[in-house]
Amino acid sequence: MSRLAKLIKTLCPNGVDYVPLWSVTIWDKKFMNVDRRKQSAVIKYHYFFADELKSLIVPDGDIKVLTTSTTDFYTVEDHVRSYISNGEVVAIPGGGNANIQYYKGKFVTSDNRIATSSDINILDNKYLYYVLENRLEEISNFYRGSGIKHPNMSKVLDLIIPLPPIEVQREIVRILDSFTKYTVLLKKELVLRKKQYAYYRDMLLDFGDDVEWKTLGEIGKVSMCKRIMKHQTNSESGVPFFKIGTFGKKPDSYISFKLFNEYKQKYSYPKKGDILISASGTIGRTVIFDGNPAYFQDSNIVWIDNNEKIVLNKYLYYFYMTNPWKISEGGTIARLYNDNLEKTEIPIPPIEKQKKIVKILDKFNLLCNDLTNGLPAEINARQKQYEYYRDKLFTFKELK
Repeated sequence: MSRLAKLIKTLCPNGVDYVPLWSVTIWDKKFMNVDRRKQSAVIKYHYFFADELKSLIVPDGDIKVLTTSTTDFYTVEDHVRSYISNGEVVAIPGGGNANIQYYKGKFVTSDNRIATSSDINILDNKYLYYVLENRLEEISNFYRGSGIKHPNMSKVLDLIIPLPPIEVQREIVRILDSFTKYTVLLKKELVLRKKQYAYYRDMLLDFGDDVEWKTLGEIGKVSMCKRIMKHQTNSESGVPFFKIGTFGKKPDSYISFKLFNEYKQKYSYPKKGDILISASGTIGRTVIFDGNPAYFQDSNIVWIDNNEKIVLNKYLYYFYMTNPWKISEGGTIARLYNDNLEKTEIPIPPIEKQKKIVKILDKFNLLCNDLTNGLPAEINARQKQYEYYRDKLFTFKELK
């Protein structure tokens, strides 16, 4: 029997209390419109607006500023140091997508939707964070506003949460912390691997004058699909039609199989393995064409129709990652024109050398980017495992 199961069996064998959130928390309510019958107004932390915080930057990196994003770190001048708090908070920020944040340490804040336990011997703050994170989908339904959305805090405070004995709460926190710590380590490892990958990619593709250089126009023709008009598309079924906004993502537009087969036979169409390039939007994004029926927006999505006896597609793919493009910015919208592509220079080592480079970089790519193998797959599996256990850990029998 696990330690958690033993604690539950010993401390709450008949179930646990389910209580409204407002009854066990203290919420900082400056600028907030909540039901004062539930809780009295409490201002536990001093607030600054985000713009005020950004104007107070000085070189002292030990103070975190909690904003709606909590991704920015600022420091504060002496005249506001009296407002710095050592504390522990759970935040439900406004200004964007619903999310739950936890912070313990030294900070000032511009986020007015933060909570602490009214009694840490009854409710552990980290347990509160995990409970609310587990209810994030429900809380997201409380966000409102036509522009910048903010949560309806009265509804948040009405959430009913399980309140097991504090020993049980702390054991749940320990279990979930172990999941999150391992995931954090995996993500840090992935960052390092990607840096290593980029380093070796650039090193392997840096030949200097030791190899022959050609332009992309010399190794193949810049090609694109036939133009598709809006009236030729639909949003429900058929062959996926990728526009610049959906390139490399999920399609939201389709063309008929009849039109697809007609255009595929009459006009340029990529071969399986050709490297598709975005010529506008996120310029230089690449997708290896998998050969499945699909059609691509002309001029915005192009490829080099190269001879693989001279240049391997996969070698091109990795070369494109070095961002060799000279983008035209004279017009209204920056983009890669055919002329830009044709004049882009590329080193052409012998085919056997290209194969060795591709083999090395494929291993790094698999480790860093493949969602079915390597670190991304491990991180994804751990996240799903974490969410599964988090849901299970908050399922208690209710005390009658």
